[in-house]
Amino acid sequence: MEETDLERYPDRVAEIFRDKTIFITGGTGFMGKVLIEKLLRSCSGLKKIVMLIRSKKGKRPQDRIKDIMNNPLFDKVKKLLGPEVINKLEAVDGDVMMPNLGMSEEDRQKVAKEAELIFHCAATIRFDEPLKKAVLLNVRGTKYMLDLAKECKKLLIFVHLSTAYCHLNEKVLHEKVYPPPADPHKIIKTVEWMDEDVIDLITPKLLGDIPNTYAFTKALGESLVADELDNLPVVILRPSIVIPIWKEPIPGWTDNINGPAGLLIGAGKGVIRTMYCNSDRYADFLPVDIGVNAMLLSCYDFSENRKRRIYNLTSSSLYKISWSDIIEIGRKVIETRMPLNNVAWYPGGSMKKSRIVHNICFYLFHMLPAIFVDTLLYILGFKPM
Repeated sequence: MEETDLERYPDRVAEIFRDKTIFITGGTGFMGKVLIEKLLRSCSGLKKIVMLIRSKKGKRPQDRIKDIMNNPLFDKVKKLLGPEVINKLEAVDGDVMMPNLGMSEEDRQKVAKEAELIFHCAATIRFDEPLKKAVLLNVRGTKYMLDLAKECKKLLIFVHLSTAYCHLNEKVLHEKVYPPPADPHKIIKTVEWMDEDVIDLITPKLLGDIPNTYAFTKALGESLVADELDNLPVVILRPSIVIPIWKEPIPGWTDNINGPAGLLIGAGKGVIRTMYCNSDRYADFLPVDIGVNAMLLSCYDFSENRKRRIYNLTSSSLYKISWSDIIEIGRKVIETRMPLNNVAWYPGGSMKKSRIVHNICFYLFHMLPAIFVDTLLYILGFKPM
Protein backbone atom coordinates (compact mmCIF):
# COMPACT_ATOMS: atom_id res chain seq x y z
CA MET A 1 0.00 0.00 0.00
CA GLU A 2 1.37 3.41 -0.98
CA GLU A 3 1.82 6.00 1.72
CA THR A 4 -0.67 8.34 0.04
CA ASP A 5 -3.37 5.67 0.39
CA LEU A 6 -3.45 6.31 4.11
CA GLU A 7 -5.27 9.59 3.46
CA ARG A 8 -8.30 7.62 2.24
CA TYR A 9 -8.87 6.10 5.67
CA PRO A 10 -10.33 7.96 8.66
CA ASP A 11 -8.03 8.62 11.60
CA ARG A 12 -9.89 6.60 14.24
CA VAL A 13 -7.61 7.75 17.05
CA ALA A 14 -8.04 11.43 16.21
CA GLU A 15 -11.81 10.98 16.09
CA ILE A 16 -12.12 10.20 19.80
CA PHE A 17 -10.56 13.62 20.57
CA ARG A 18 -12.77 15.55 18.15
CA ASP A 19 -14.60 18.46 19.82
CA LYS A 20 -13.26 17.31 23.20
CA THR A 21 -11.86 19.41 26.04
CA ILE A 22 -8.67 17.90 27.48
CA PHE A 23 -7.24 18.72 30.91
CA ILE A 24 -3.50 18.15 31.37
CA THR A 25 -1.16 18.37 34.34
CA GLY A 26 2.60 18.37 33.77
CA GLY A 27 2.17 20.05 30.39
CA THR A 28 5.31 22.14 30.92
CA GLY A 29 7.41 19.00 31.45
CA PHE A 30 9.32 16.94 28.89
CA MET A 31 6.66 14.33 28.09
CA GLY A 32 3.84 16.84 28.58
CA LYS A 33 5.18 19.16 25.89
CA VAL A 34 5.50 16.33 23.37
CA LEU A 35 1.97 15.15 24.25
CA ILE A 36 0.51 18.62 23.67
CA GLU A 37 2.36 19.02 20.36
CA LYS A 38 1.08 15.63 19.17
CA LEU A 39 -2.50 16.41 20.18
CA LEU A 40 -2.45 19.77 18.40
CA ARG A 41 -0.84 18.37 15.25
CA SER A 42 -2.51 14.98 14.84
CA CYS A 43 -5.82 15.59 16.64
CA SER A 44 -6.49 19.09 15.34
CA GLY A 45 -10.25 18.58 15.68
CA LEU A 46 -10.07 18.80 19.46
CA LYS A 47 -11.90 21.68 21.10
CA LYS A 48 -9.20 22.88 23.51
CA ILE A 49 -6.47 21.80 25.89
CA VAL A 50 -6.65 23.17 29.43
CA MET A 51 -3.30 23.12 31.22
CA LEU A 52 -2.79 23.33 34.98
CA ILE A 53 0.19 25.68 35.30
CA ARG A 54 1.59 27.54 38.29
CA SER A 55 2.89 31.08 38.12
CA LYS A 56 6.68 31.06 37.99
CA LYS A 57 9.29 33.81 38.20
CA GLY A 58 6.64 36.51 37.91
CA LYS A 59 5.12 34.98 34.76
CA ARG A 60 1.43 34.23 34.67
CA PRO A 61 0.30 30.79 33.43
CA GLN A 62 -0.93 32.12 30.06
CA ASP A 63 2.44 33.82 29.50
CA ARG A 64 4.19 30.53 30.19
CA ILE A 65 2.09 28.91 27.45
CA LYS A 66 3.44 31.51 25.01
CA ASP A 67 6.98 30.64 26.08
CA ILE A 68 6.29 26.94 25.53
CA MET A 69 4.88 27.56 22.05
CA ASN A 70 8.05 29.48 21.12
CA ASN A 71 10.03 26.26 21.52
CA PRO A 72 11.26 24.76 18.20
CA LEU A 73 9.25 21.64 19.14
CA PHE A 74 6.09 23.47 18.02
CA ASP A 75 7.46 24.90 14.75
CA LYS A 76 5.96 22.09 12.67
CA VAL A 77 2.45 22.34 14.09
CA LYS A 78 2.48 26.15 13.76
CA LYS A 79 3.58 25.77 10.13
CA LEU A 80 0.81 23.26 9.42
CA LEU A 81 -2.05 24.93 11.31
CA GLY A 82 -0.88 28.52 11.66
CA PRO A 83 0.26 30.47 14.74
CA GLU A 84 -3.37 30.77 15.88
CA VAL A 85 -3.16 27.12 17.01
CA ILE A 86 -2.06 28.58 20.36
CA ASN A 87 -5.68 29.66 20.87
CA LYS A 88 -6.53 26.00 21.56
CA LEU A 89 -4.39 26.15 24.70
CA GLU A 90 -5.88 27.57 27.87
CA ALA A 91 -4.11 27.96 31.22
CA VAL A 92 -5.56 27.42 34.66
CA ASP A 93 -3.54 28.71 37.59
CA GLY A 94 -2.72 25.92 40.01
CA ASP A 95 -0.07 23.65 41.50
CA VAL A 96 -0.32 19.89 42.01
CA MET A 97 1.68 20.22 45.25
CA MET A 98 -0.83 22.63 46.80
CA PRO A 99 -3.96 21.60 48.72
CA ASN A 100 -6.81 20.98 46.26
CA LEU A 101 -4.35 21.64 43.41
CA GLY A 102 -4.14 25.34 44.31
CA MET A 103 -7.07 26.10 42.00
CA SER A 104 -9.64 28.81 42.53
CA GLU A 105 -13.21 27.63 43.05
CA GLU A 106 -14.23 29.26 39.76
CA ASP A 107 -11.52 27.45 37.77
CA ARG A 108 -12.31 24.17 39.51
CA GLN A 109 -15.98 24.37 38.62
CA LYS A 110 -15.10 25.26 35.04
CA VAL A 111 -12.80 22.24 34.66
CA ALA A 112 -15.37 19.97 36.33
CA LYS A 113 -17.98 21.18 33.87
CA GLU A 114 -15.91 21.00 30.67
CA ALA A 115 -13.14 18.38 30.98
CA GLU A 116 -13.81 15.15 29.08
CA LEU A 117 -10.33 13.62 29.04
CA ILE A 118 -7.65 14.05 31.71
CA PHE A 119 -3.93 13.34 31.35
CA HIS A 120 -2.20 13.41 34.73
CA CYS A 121 1.51 13.71 33.89
CA ALA A 122 2.76 15.98 36.67
CA ALA A 123 5.39 14.37 38.90
CA THR A 124 8.86 14.83 40.26
CA ILE A 125 11.22 12.39 38.56
CA ARG A 126 14.25 13.13 40.71
CA PHE A 127 15.57 10.04 42.46
CA ASP A 128 17.03 12.09 45.32
CA GLU A 129 13.96 14.24 45.96
CA PRO A 130 13.24 14.70 49.69
CA LEU A 131 10.45 12.34 50.67
CA LYS A 132 8.06 15.08 51.81
CA LYS A 133 8.12 16.88 48.47
CA ALA A 134 7.92 13.62 46.51
CA VAL A 135 4.86 12.49 48.50
CA LEU A 136 3.07 15.83 48.21
CA LEU A 137 3.58 15.88 44.44
CA ASN A 138 3.47 12.23 43.36
CA VAL A 139 1.00 10.86 45.91
CA ARG A 140 -1.15 13.61 47.39
CA GLY A 141 -1.23 15.42 44.04
CA THR A 142 -2.59 12.24 42.42
CA LYS A 143 -5.22 11.96 45.16
CA TYR A 144 -6.35 15.54 44.51
CA MET A 145 -6.52 14.83 40.77
CA LEU A 146 -8.75 11.82 41.40
CA ASP A 147 -10.97 13.97 43.63
CA LEU A 148 -11.28 16.46 40.77
CA ALA A 149 -12.01 13.66 38.29
CA LYS A 150 -14.96 12.57 40.44
CA GLU A 151 -16.42 16.05 40.02
CA CYS A 152 -16.07 16.06 36.21
CA LYS A 153 -19.55 15.60 34.80
CA LYS A 154 -18.48 14.55 31.29
CA LEU A 155 -15.33 12.55 32.07
CA LEU A 156 -14.59 9.83 29.53
CA ILE A 157 -11.01 8.82 30.37
CA PHE A 158 -8.51 9.60 33.15
CA VAL A 159 -4.96 8.72 32.07
CA HIS A 160 -2.38 8.39 34.84
CA LEU A 161 1.29 8.38 33.85
CA SER A 162 3.05 5.98 36.21
CA THR A 163 6.39 4.21 35.64
CA ALA A 164 7.59 0.69 34.89
CA TYR A 165 9.99 1.06 37.82
CA CYS A 166 7.52 1.44 40.69
CA HIS A 167 7.41 -2.33 41.33
CA LEU A 168 11.12 -3.11 41.49
CA ASN A 169 10.76 -6.42 43.30
CA GLU A 170 8.86 -7.94 40.37
CA LYS A 171 11.15 -9.85 38.00
CA VAL A 172 8.41 -9.85 35.36
CA LEU A 173 6.10 -6.84 35.29
CA HIS A 174 2.60 -7.87 34.24
CA GLU A 175 -0.15 -5.46 33.24
CA LYS A 176 -2.00 -5.87 36.51
CA VAL A 177 -2.44 -4.17 39.88
CA TYR A 178 0.28 -4.70 42.48
CA PRO A 179 0.01 -3.97 46.21
CA PRO A 180 1.65 -0.69 47.30
CA PRO A 181 4.76 -0.70 49.55
CA ALA A 182 2.79 1.21 52.23
CA ASP A 183 -0.63 2.73 52.85
CA PRO A 184 -0.64 5.89 50.67
CA HIS A 185 -3.23 7.64 52.84
CA LYS A 186 -1.16 7.12 56.01
CA ILE A 187 2.01 8.28 54.25
CA ILE A 188 0.23 11.46 53.08
CA LYS A 189 -0.96 12.23 56.61
CA THR A 190 2.50 11.53 58.01
CA VAL A 191 4.35 13.97 55.75
CA GLU A 192 1.65 16.63 56.15
CA TRP A 193 2.17 17.02 59.90
CA MET A 194 5.83 16.05 60.30
CA ASP A 195 8.71 18.50 59.79
CA GLU A 196 10.90 17.81 56.77
CA ASP A 197 14.07 17.18 58.83
CA VAL A 198 12.25 14.51 60.87
CA ILE A 199 10.92 12.89 57.69
CA ASP A 200 14.45 12.83 56.26
CA LEU A 201 15.61 10.90 59.33
CA ILE A 202 12.96 8.19 58.98
CA THR A 203 13.05 8.02 55.15
CA PRO A 204 15.35 4.94 55.01
CA LYS A 205 12.98 3.08 57.34
CA LEU A 206 9.93 4.01 55.27
CA LEU A 207 11.56 3.09 51.95
CA GLY A 208 12.79 -0.31 53.14
CA ASP A 209 14.44 -2.07 50.19
CA ILE A 210 13.16 0.48 47.65
CA PRO A 211 16.23 2.44 46.45
CA ASN A 212 14.78 5.94 46.10
CA THR A 213 11.83 8.21 46.86
CA TYR A 214 10.80 8.31 43.18
CA ALA A 215 10.02 4.59 42.91
CA PHE A 216 8.39 4.61 46.36
CA THR A 217 6.04 7.54 45.75
CA LYS A 218 5.14 6.55 42.19
CA ALA A 219 4.08 3.13 43.49
CA LEU A 220 1.90 4.81 46.12
CA GLY A 221 0.38 7.18 43.54
CA GLU A 222 -0.37 4.31 41.16
CA SER A 223 -2.13 2.40 43.95
CA LEU A 224 -4.48 5.34 44.54
CA VAL A 225 -5.47 5.26 40.87
CA ALA A 226 -5.84 1.48 40.92
CA ASP A 227 -8.25 1.80 43.84
CA GLU A 228 -10.59 3.74 41.54
CA LEU A 229 -10.71 1.19 38.71
CA ASP A 230 -14.33 0.35 39.56
CA ASN A 231 -15.39 3.96 40.14
CA LEU A 232 -13.70 6.00 37.42
CA PRO A 233 -12.66 5.42 33.77
CA VAL A 234 -8.98 5.36 34.76
CA VAL A 235 -6.12 4.06 32.64
CA ILE A 236 -2.61 3.47 34.05
CA LEU A 237 0.44 3.78 31.80
CA ARG A 238 3.87 2.52 32.85
CA PRO A 239 6.66 3.89 30.61
CA SER A 240 10.25 2.72 31.07
CA ILE A 241 13.30 5.02 30.61
CA VAL A 242 12.01 7.90 28.47
CA ILE A 243 14.62 9.25 26.05
CA PRO A 244 14.61 12.05 23.40
CA ILE A 245 12.38 12.02 20.32
CA TRP A 246 13.01 9.26 17.78
CA LYS A 247 11.11 10.52 14.72
CA GLU A 248 8.57 13.31 15.13
CA PRO A 249 8.43 16.22 15.07
CA ILE A 250 12.19 16.80 15.61
CA PRO A 251 14.47 13.73 15.88
CA GLY A 252 16.70 13.98 18.92
CA TRP A 253 14.79 16.84 20.60
CA THR A 254 14.85 17.02 24.38
CA ASP A 255 14.63 19.74 26.99
CA ASN A 256 16.60 18.03 29.76
CA ILE A 257 19.69 15.94 30.44
CA ASN A 258 18.04 13.21 32.48
CA GLY A 259 18.82 9.52 32.06
CA PRO A 260 21.06 8.27 29.23
CA ALA A 261 21.12 11.71 27.57
CA GLY A 262 22.88 13.16 30.61
CA LEU A 263 25.41 10.32 30.64
CA LEU A 264 26.18 10.80 26.95
CA ILE A 265 26.56 14.57 27.31
CA GLY A 266 28.73 14.18 30.42
CA ALA A 267 30.95 11.64 28.69
CA GLY A 268 30.99 13.68 25.47
CA LYS A 269 32.23 16.73 27.34
CA GLY A 270 34.89 14.63 29.06
CA VAL A 271 33.46 15.22 32.54
CA ILE A 272 32.28 11.65 33.24
CA ARG A 273 35.30 9.32 33.09
CA THR A 274 34.03 6.31 35.00
CA MET A 275 30.73 4.76 36.06
CA TYR A 276 30.06 1.77 38.29
CA CYS A 277 27.77 -0.36 36.16
CA ASN A 278 27.45 -3.78 34.55
CA SER A 279 27.81 -2.64 30.95
CA ASP A 280 26.45 -5.93 29.59
CA ARG A 281 23.03 -5.45 31.20
CA TYR A 282 20.13 -4.27 29.08
CA ALA A 283 18.36 -0.98 29.62
CA ASP A 284 14.76 -0.46 28.59
CA PHE A 285 14.54 2.75 26.57
CA LEU A 286 11.36 4.41 25.28
CA PRO A 287 11.57 7.34 22.82
CA VAL A 288 9.22 10.03 24.10
CA ASP A 289 7.30 10.26 20.80
CA ILE A 290 6.59 6.52 20.91
CA GLY A 291 5.43 6.89 24.51
CA VAL A 292 3.09 9.75 23.58
CA ASN A 293 1.69 7.78 20.66
CA ALA A 294 0.98 4.94 23.08
CA MET A 295 -0.80 7.36 25.43
CA LEU A 296 -3.21 8.35 22.67
CA LEU A 297 -3.64 4.77 21.47
CA SER A 298 -4.48 3.62 24.99
CA CYS A 299 -7.29 6.18 25.02
CA TYR A 300 -8.61 4.77 21.75
CA ASP A 301 -8.28 1.17 22.94
CA PHE A 302 -10.10 1.86 26.21
CA SER A 303 -12.75 3.92 24.46
CA GLU A 304 -13.49 1.18 21.93
CA ASN A 305 -12.95 -2.04 23.90
CA ARG A 306 -13.21 -1.20 27.62
CA LYS A 307 -11.03 -4.19 28.55
CA ARG A 308 -7.44 -3.24 29.32
CA ARG A 309 -6.81 -0.65 32.01
CA ILE A 310 -3.05 -0.99 32.57
CA TYR A 311 -0.44 -0.65 29.83
CA ASN A 312 3.31 -1.27 30.13
CA LEU A 313 5.06 1.09 27.70
CA THR A 314 8.36 -0.73 27.41
CA SER A 315 10.58 -2.33 24.80
CA SER A 316 11.00 -5.38 27.05
CA SER A 317 12.96 -8.15 25.31
CA LEU A 318 11.89 -7.12 21.81
CA TYR A 319 14.67 -4.55 21.32
CA LYS A 320 17.67 -5.36 23.45
CA ILE A 321 20.37 -2.71 23.78
CA SER A 322 22.98 -2.82 26.52
CA TRP A 323 24.47 0.12 28.38
CA SER A 324 27.76 -0.44 26.53
CA ASP A 325 25.86 -0.37 23.20
CA ILE A 326 24.19 2.96 23.94
CA ILE A 327 27.48 4.50 25.13
CA GLU A 328 29.29 3.25 22.01
CA ILE A 329 26.58 4.67 19.74
CA GLY A 330 26.83 8.00 21.52
CA ARG A 331 30.61 7.97 21.36
CA LYS A 332 30.58 7.48 17.57
CA VAL A 333 28.10 10.34 17.11
CA ILE A 334 30.13 12.72 19.27
CA GLU A 335 33.50 11.76 17.78
CA THR A 336 32.54 11.67 14.10
CA ARG A 337 29.31 13.63 13.52
CA MET A 338 28.48 16.12 16.25
CA PRO A 339 31.30 17.03 18.66
CA LEU A 340 30.17 19.03 21.69
CA ASN A 341 31.37 22.49 22.65
CA ASN A 342 33.00 23.50 25.95
CA VAL A 343 34.69 20.11 26.25
CA ALA A 344 36.70 19.70 29.46
CA TRP A 345 38.57 16.55 28.37
CA TYR A 346 38.71 14.32 25.30
CA PRO A 347 35.50 12.24 25.22
CA GLY A 348 36.15 8.90 26.81
CA GLY A 349 35.82 7.01 30.04
CA SER A 350 34.27 3.62 30.57
CA MET A 351 31.98 1.54 32.77
CA LYS A 352 33.53 -0.55 35.52
CA LYS A 353 32.14 -3.80 36.91
CA SER A 354 34.58 -3.65 39.83
CA ARG A 355 33.74 -1.12 42.53
CA ILE A 356 37.40 -0.97 43.61
CA VAL A 357 38.58 -0.10 40.09
CA HIS A 358 35.75 2.42 39.74
CA ASN A 359 36.63 4.10 43.04
CA ILE A 360 40.29 4.39 42.05
CA CYS A 361 39.34 5.95 38.70
CA PHE A 362 36.77 8.16 40.41
CA TYR A 363 39.38 9.79 42.66
CA LEU A 364 42.03 9.99 39.93
CA PHE A 365 39.86 11.28 37.07
CA HIS A 366 36.91 12.97 38.83
CA MET A 367 38.00 14.28 42.21
CA LEU A 368 41.59 15.33 41.54
CA PRO A 369 40.80 17.29 38.32
CA ALA A 370 37.83 18.91 40.09
CA ILE A 371 39.99 19.99 43.04
CA PHE A 372 42.64 21.33 40.65
CA VAL A 373 40.10 23.37 38.64
CA ASP A 374 38.41 24.74 41.77
CA THR A 375 41.79 25.72 43.26
CA LEU A 376 42.72 27.49 40.04
CA LEU A 377 39.39 29.34 39.96
CA TYR A 378 39.83 30.38 43.60
CA ILE A 379 43.36 31.73 42.95
CA LEU A 380 42.08 33.71 39.94
CA GLY A 381 39.27 35.20 42.03
CA PHE A 382 36.37 33.22 40.60
CA LYS A 383 33.75 31.19 42.47
CA PRO A 384 34.70 27.47 42.65
CA MET A 385 32.40 25.12 40.75
